[in-house]
Amino acid sequence: MMKITALRAVPVSYRVPEGQNVTLGIGRAVKRDAVLVKVETDEGVVGWGEAHHGRCPGAIAKLIDTTMSELVVGMDALDVVGVWAKVYRMQLSSHGMGAAAAMALSGIDLALWDIRGKAAGWPLYQLLGGTAKPIKAYAGGISLGYQAPASLAEEALSYVKSGYRAVKLRVGDTPKNDIARVQAVRTAVGADVDILVDANTNYSLDDLRRVLPAYEEAAVGWIEEPFPPHDHRNYLEAAAMGDVPLAAGENHFTRFDFTRLIEDGAVRFVQPDVSKAGGVTETMRIAAMTSAWKLSFNPHTLATGINMAVSIHVLASVDNAGYFEGDVARHNPLRDEVGGTPYKVDSSGCVRPLERPGHGIEVDEAFIAAHPLIEGPCYV
Repeated sequence: MMKITALRAVPVSYRVPEGQNVTLGIGRAVKRDAVLVKVETDEGVVGWGEAHHGRCPGAIAKLIDTTMSELVVGMDALDVVGVWAKVYRMQLSSHGMGAAAAMALSGIDLALWDIRGKAAGWPLYQLLGGTAKPIKAYAGGISLGYQAPASLAEEALSYVKSGYRAVKLRVGDTPKNDIARVQAVRTAVGADVDILVDANTNYSLDDLRRVLPAYEEAAVGWIEEPFPPHDHRNYLEAAAMGDVPLAAGENHFTRFDFTRLIEDGAVRFVQPDVSKAGGVTETMRIAAMTSAWKLSFNPHTLATGINMAVSIHVLASVDNAGYFEGDVARHNPLRDEVGGTPYKVDSSGCVRPLERPGHGIEVDEAFIAAHPLIEGPCYV
């Protein structure tokens, strides 16, 4: 038994430099947040995880430092399923905090898998039964937002020149503007580059009817989150409207949310976030469910290198791996400075998992100290 002796959450933030504020369906990005989770053990092995901030990182951190800590400290750090089950029973299945608890648990779970890897001396993908295979990536993250079509096309083409063979555009503005941007990018990148679009839940059914013919003509590979996750009827109606498939899942929590998403049959690309959906433990369960339904598994990625590195490890360990979401934001210290760059895109547009034990990100606590929580919304 390797006993958990301490559990601490550290919310971190930074202001997006003026002029680099991407606008998308949920607003204009003014800062970026993350909640890092540190788990210490009686054998000196330390693990780090990342919980989604839920747009209120201080609240997620408080939940981890109080309730979660009381539940988890003293348990065996190697018993990740046991820890998951205890927190689920006490915080998710009865009178708990629901989505917030799932995000908090996700950060703890990532840290425990980091500990397991370090204890074994193995990178995470090996613990999960995977190999260091290439994983295709698309240019995404907080980028390619609402801007003039010519400017957007130029930006997208720059990512293609750097190695990416797929790009994801932000739509959900107006149908007219969205169509103009997609058409401009298709003209710029040519027919051999995949174009994906993400509406960030900002479409109505009428909006979708108006854009679909143009998206089909431009060979768009998926329409991501046209509606909020609870609008089940809209997803079912949208799936019957045209030939462009739907993608969703970054705002679904645990395999129980994903059960309905999958069984409804409207979504063909499933996108759990390891920092939201329940960590590595639960995301691997969700991947197995999508595999059983012959669906493509494409995890949503988040703020820091921890989430990104873990996502690649998981993709390298499943049989239905789709895309890794590359973060191409020009300025993201949470990606580059928390513990080093988490991946490199090769000339074929692919990434591979890190080879160091655990998830492979060694957290710089001096960076954390220099980037304390900034209160307020991250999108305005």
